[in-house]
Amino acid sequence: MTALLALSRGIDAVNTRIGKAAAWLILVSILVSAINAIVRKAFDMSSNSWLELQWVLFAAVFLLCASWTLIDNEHIRIDIVNSRLPKRTRDGIDIFGHIFFLLPFSILLLWTSWPFFLASFEINEQSLNAGGLPQWPAKLLVPVGFFFLTLQGISELIKRVAIFTGKMEDPHEGAGGSHAALAAEAERLLAEAELPDGAPGVSAAKK
Repeated sequence: MTALLALSRGIDAVNTRIGKAAAWLILVSILVSAINAIVRKAFDMSSNSWLELQWVLFAAVFLLCASWTLIDNEHIRIDIVNSRLPKRTRDGIDIFGHIFFLLPFSILLLWTSWPFFLASFEINEQSLNAGGLPQWPAKLLVPVGFFFLTLQGISELIKRVAIFTGKMEDPHEGAGGSHAALAAEAERLLAEAELPDGAPGVSAAKK
């Protein structure tokens, strides 16, 4: 388990660096959008390549930051039933989900998207829009993104097994973030729904 946890830490470090670097593409996308709008309004000039570049940058952020988001447990999961279960049961559900859902899905997408990219690369596929960009770099993002997501799925599975067996503490237990905030809001709404008619919480909710 010690060696596996070391592997997990290595995967986490790589995906964190990739995610933080890819996040800067959001700023690049904003600049591209702003410059395109200014040039179009000021000089009545534009190009499909500007628009397609924004799409590619958004895809890069979405696919390359997914693993980093998984590390920080920030993927949105609002499950009132699961949140009320004992910690050990929740850890068991996470292990089951990683083995039978996350990893098979990410491996399947990785397996099927690689030939999809190769076919595009071999013919140097170009955009159907006039002045558009080559298509194969965008298609390359799919297998690359799911490759790192598969690695992160393995890392998360290692950590969940270690937590389940008591080999490490859960780094997300009691942590903040959007997931925790939304889970707290779900708990609040559930508590209000369980209050009898005329209770202060119900009256406030109706207002």
